[in-house]
Amino acid sequence: MLQNTLIGTSEAIRQIDEDVKWAAQSDAKVLLTGESGVGKEVVARLIHDRSPRSRETLVTINCAGLPDSLLASELFGHARGSFTDAHRDRAGWLEQAHRGSVFLDEVGEMSLQMQALLLRFLENGEIQRVGHHGELTKVDVRVICATNRTLLDRVRSGDFREDLYYRLNVVHIAIPSLRERREDILPLLNNFIRHFAQAHGRPVPHIDDEALALLMGHDWRGNVRELRNVAERMVVRWRSGAISRADLPPELRPKPGSGVWTGAPKADSVALPTRAEAMYRALTEQRESFWPVVHAPFMSRDLTREDLRSLIRMGLQATRGSYRSLVQMFNMPPEDYKRFLNFLRKHQAHLSVHEFRAMPVAVERSSVHGDREEVA
Repeated sequence: MLQNTLIGTSEAIRQIDEDVKWAAQSDAKVLLTGESGVGKEVVARLIHDRSPRSRETLVTINCAGLPDSLLASELFGHARGSFTDAHRDRAGWLEQAHRGSVFLDEVGEMSLQMQALLLRFLENGEIQRVGHHGELTKVDVRVICATNRTLLDRVRSGDFREDLYYRLNVVHIAIPSLRERREDILPLLNNFIRHFAQAHGRPVPHIDDEALALLMGHDWRGNVRELRNVAERMVVRWRSGAISRADLPPELRPKPGSGVWTGAPKADSVALPTRAEAMYRALTEQRESFWPVVHAPFMSRDLTREDLRSLIRMGLQATRGSYRSLVQMFNMPPEDYKRFLNFLRKHQAHLSVHEFRAMPVAVERSSVHGDREEVA
């Protein structure tokens, strides 16, 4: 999916295109579901662009990327003096999207407190800025939501409000993973290759049969976003001749006998690693840095907060709860320690170290200056 069009030949893509057409003709709330990276934001933009609201704003909000206090302020706005640095009244995203649409990405990551505020808005369209106690403001906004979670499971566990779920789930569009519609890989790949060749001022490269087979057989756990990133990487690194197996990223050219899946699944195939496990291996075995491998995909919503927390848990188990050792283990310079902790705290992925203290140390700590460190 590129330039807000649906690309592919699968029956799933044809059905999604039909669903988008019907959804665009009304103001009904839409719930988009599917794994991270399948193109939920592209579908949301298509619904907006094909609707009568297309001349107005589409505001995109990442519900997983902001803590509650900041998310409430950004959504509903705030009054002057309502908190430190609130030097003037400020309209929130919902007001800015008046007569347009708002896309709430990763709505399943919202806290129960934020869910209650969102439900109140959905019931009457009224908003109250943080710190404002006067007359309420009413806005006309079409709401489109997306999640990579199974919300009914979240409802059963008590992590998502049942009344909010049924309020949001009016038009439901489920977007399958890329591995479930492999016939779309080639047209998407060709489109991305042409796009990035033009963007970088390069000729359009040819891909040889062996490399193409690996690309078609790859599991694409990051879905369309991963495919797009790989296509750009190939275009940027390509020099001459056809793109071969050797030109592919390491994760797409597994060594024989490595147990890594390279084609259709077999009965005795090895279980695929989770995203957290794949990142952990990239950090600890391939010695890649935390910032491009984890931070960048998380900020672009390729990873969820749960993926991040799982990775940090694995790291803390190995370092016996030492965040300083974790900085070293994840290939960051020592001066990134505070930046790393601030990032984890901001996105609610900072775990208490106490449960890990009794575990045996699994990484070399000789270069760490002492065992004492800041604990939130």
